[in-house]
Amino acid sequence: MYQLLLDVDPYWLCLYAALGVGAMAFVMSQLHKMLPPQQLNRECSRTDNIPPGSLGLPFIGETIHFMAAINSDKGFYDFVRVRSLRYGNCFKTNIFGETHVFVRRTEWAKTILNNEMGRFTKRYIRSIAEVVGNRSLLCASPHHHKLLRARLVNLFSSNSISLLVKHFDPLVVDALNGWQDGGTVIVLDEALQITFKAMCKMLLSLETGADLDLLQEDVGQVCKAMLAFPLRFPWTPFYKGLQARKRIMSTLEKIISRRRSLDPNFEDFLQSLLAEDGNSCSEGMHRLTDAEIQDNILTMIIAGQDTTASAITWMVKYLGENEEALDAIKAEQLQLAEKTWKKSCLTLDDLNEMPYASKVVKESLRMASVVPWFPRLVLKDCEIEGYKIKKGWNVNIDARSIHLDPTVYNEPHKFNPSRFDDEHCSKPYSFLAFGMGARTCLGINMAKAMMLVYLHRLLTTYKWKVMDSDSSTEKWALFSRLRSGCPVQVTRISNIE
Repeated sequence: MYQLLLDVDPYWLCLYAALGVGAMAFVMSQLHKMLPPQQLNRECSRTDNIPPGSLGLPFIGETIHFMAAINSDKGFYDFVRVRSLRYGNCFKTNIFGETHVFVRRTEWAKTILNNEMGRFTKRYIRSIAEVVGNRSLLCASPHHHKLLRARLVNLFSSNSISLLVKHFDPLVVDALNGWQDGGTVIVLDEALQITFKAMCKMLLSLETGADLDLLQEDVGQVCKAMLAFPLRFPWTPFYKGLQARKRIMSTLEKIISRRRSLDPNFEDFLQSLLAEDGNSCSEGMHRLTDAEIQDNILTMIIAGQDTTASAITWMVKYLGENEEALDAIKAEQLQLAEKTWKKSCLTLDDLNEMPYASKVVKESLRMASVVPWFPRLVLKDCEIEGYKIKKGWNVNIDARSIHLDPTVYNEPHKFNPSRFDDEHCSKPYSFLAFGMGARTCLGINMAKAMMLVYLHRLLTTYKWKVMDSDSSTEKWALFSRLRSGCPVQVTRISNIE
């Protein structure tokens, strides 16, 4: 028997093992469903003041259920949704061998994201940390995060946003000019191309060439690996993502080395970081290592490309399906176009004259919840709303549930930008598209600027019709991305009678 096992290809051994574990999980889950509600309630409350929920099977917990949700048409958030319906506003589970607690109330979001008394720190699951890098802002320890943020925050100033708009606007114009009048366009594909080029130009001054093409392919592999099961076999998405990361780090290392030796005159993020390094020691600031620069360049490319492109796609879909909002924003943008038609590109001042478009951006981000939850590691035993949360557990703020909570937003599933007419009436911690607290996304204004520029150019160039209303999300995607990519039929405004 042992010799037979040795003769079997490792791929089939892994497949048989996965099928065996999967069959066991299925049987256990079916038996669990057959238990009467009273028995389930006893199971959930067996330990007083511990959040309700199930830790699943020994060792693997509910990991298989989580992975099954990732591989479904509904996306990995469906794992959270099903358990929220079953257990309520707070529940516990076990994923990848660790206890996770999910919470979905604004009061809890405030406590956790404000990190009161230093009880929480940001932490993503292992696969994300390994492919993005432990020195990334996403995964750094509290002290390390503070040092990194202090060095990177200046790169997101008004001057930097102005430079981004200057780079991004021509890319959008060129892309739209390449669309065939009356043809069908996949919005997500187009947005991914444009945002990737914009981020690489702004960060690294990369515009064309083999390095850019290889970098785009490798970043795509990294994104696919972020939620993959952390198996290091050559055929797995996680392994391919790790190999892609190595190539990206090698490319960035060569670029940094060239910059240090030649001292070229570039106007980009990387050059700003390198230039500031010379002054950091004398000013008592943390000097970034090359490894820290590389990890955070990769993080900014992923965040600037993937999340922004996904948000743009949802925004185009929502507007295409809501005539009232579309008419209102079109009137605003056409009026602005009359003032700016002589300019070669839009400016930051122009974006500040888009009040309704800004509400469209915010409403799109609320409904789409591109980042559906925010994870934190518990550093000290604590209590939230009467529940005991133990040190070493992971607690996750369920942003999507908060965004769609009818007690927070009136008719939450209706696309209504005007709900933000009076933002002073909004409930604190009810809008979490960019997080809150000390770890609020640094690129918040950058993402908004890119969405506004795209909106203006699209609305003043084309009208469009959404060809697929399906809201299913992509499999294996960390961020909520439309599976269809949002195909639209476009017609140039100049050709509309």
